[in-house]
Amino acid sequence: MKIYTKTGDKGLTSLIGGNRVPKSHIRIESYGTVDELNAYLGLIADQDIQLQDKKVLQHIQNNLFVIGALLAAEPGKSRMTIPNLTDSDIGVLEHEMDAIEIQLPELKHFILPGGSNAISFCHVARCVCRRAERVVVQLATESVVDEKIVIYLNRLSDYLFMLARKVGHDQQIPENKWEPGV
Repeated sequence: MKIYTKTGDKGLTSLIGGNRVPKSHIRIESYGTVDELNAYLGLIADQDIQLQDKKVLQHIQNNLFVIGALLAAEPGKSRMTIPNLTDSDIGVLEHEMDAIEIQLPELKHFILPGGSNAISFCHVARCVCRRAERVVVQLATESVVDEKIVIYLNRLSDYLFMLARKVGHDQQIPENKWEPGV
């Protein structure tokens, strides 16, 4: 099977369900941003981080594929069976954050991104996740979007912040505290 189809050469692409839309459509932007986020999670997983964190990231990446498929499907028109995002998927993120929080010192200041590549990649992924959430929220003003997608992305950005702190703690790298006026 060839990877190129030439069907997008005029700036249109097909949604799951068959409708063709401009590649600049908010629905395409939403799942494209989720795909970008997924790529950053792969980059984080390729860093020197704990094996358990890599396993959690792989679980999240699988969920992001589900989210991408749900966003790529036209509401009510897709005949494809797409898995659902569940409350337990959101619960995994909350459980992981609770487990991380126990290991870390109390947060008493704002943190600037940086310290190591792995920490910085977590912060970049957090920012991309927040952008994905904003785009999906915008899509939800125009079309049906499962509310669990917005909740999941919201929790995921928090998880990525916590992961950045955990990676720094694991690697004994001091946090970059924000010092106003410096």
